[in-house]
Amino acid sequence: MAFLKTILVILLIYYLIKILAKMFAPKIFGYAARKTEQHFKEKFGEFAQRQNQQEERVGEVIIDKKPSHKKSSSNQVGDYIDFEEVD
Repeated sequence: MAFLKTILVILLIYYLIKILAKMFAPKIFGYAARKTEQHFKEKFGEFAQRQNQQEERVGEVIIDKKPSHKKSSSNQVGDYIDFEEVD
C-alpha cells in the first residue's frame, strides 16, 4: 500500500510541475529575452559611440615608433652533443 501511495505522490508532483511549467515558462523566457535584448542594446550603444568617436578623427595621423633596443645575436647558442647509434 505504501508503494502505491509513493508512486501516486510522485506522479502527482510530476504532473503538477508539468502544468506549472506550461503556465510560467513563457513568462520566464519572455523576461530572459527582454533582459538579453536590453543587454545587447547597451553593448551596441557603447560600440556605436566608439565608432562615432573614431569617425570624427578621420585623417589624423598616428606614428608608432619601433623599439630602439636591438636584440644581440650570439653565435654560441648552446653545447653541441654528438650522439652515437647503439645496436
